[in-house]
Amino acid sequence: MLLKPIFCYHIAQKPMSIERIPLFPLNIVLFPGQAIPLHIFERRYREMTRRCIEKQSPFGLIFIHEGDIARIGCSAMVVKTLKEYEDGRSDILTAGQQAFRLLRTHEEKSYSEADVEYLEEDFTGIDPAVSMEVVELFEKCHRILYQVEAPPFETEGGISLAYHVASELPMDTVFRQSLLERRAEAWRQLQLLERLTDWYPQLQNRERVRGKAAGNGHGKL
Repeated sequence: MLLKPIFCYHIAQKPMSIERIPLFPLNIVLFPGQAIPLHIFERRYREMTRRCIEKQSPFGLIFIHEGDIARIGCSAMVVKTLKEYEDGRSDILTAGQQAFRLLRTHEEKSYSEADVEYLEEDFTGIDPAVSMEVVELFEKCHRILYQVEAPPFETEGGISLAYHVASELPMDTVFRQSLLERRAEAWRQLQLLERLTDWYPQLQNRERVRGKAAGNGHGKL
């Protein structure tokens, strides 16, 4: 079970380094600074998260698509346990920490581990005009989709605007992974601007059709 992502506004910054961490392949993409609740039911991942909680250590959430595991993932910390079930399953809240590159895997435990290289973000060369357009389109799309104002973007702490926007909107996982794999925030924002520029008119049209259907007594689409 995956609930709607929420955004955590503080990212733990680390120097580039190599570390061995447990690996959790999933068909989702986690961004640094993003928080996601996860339902843990497989015995091996119950063991993995229990050890991470005990040691207060990270695990690596990495995108798996059509049987292929991505080379770039995001480390995550367990913020808290939301619920424990009698059969050993649990709901946990995780927070993305830092993007990493997968170097090699190890199969010594019931779950996989991997040597990963943590990656630095590149915030140079950002065009303020592009950032402003991204924010404006994000707010418009969010308003249509959820009927509420978009959560504000905090500029302090080296937060990625692209990660913030992509975590709050229902974008496909392949596109989200493409954002995670690029270190340049300027590039990510340009990609988002192109995607949102195409998407917003589609959402507007869907909203108009929905309004007409409701006015004709046919109900919402």
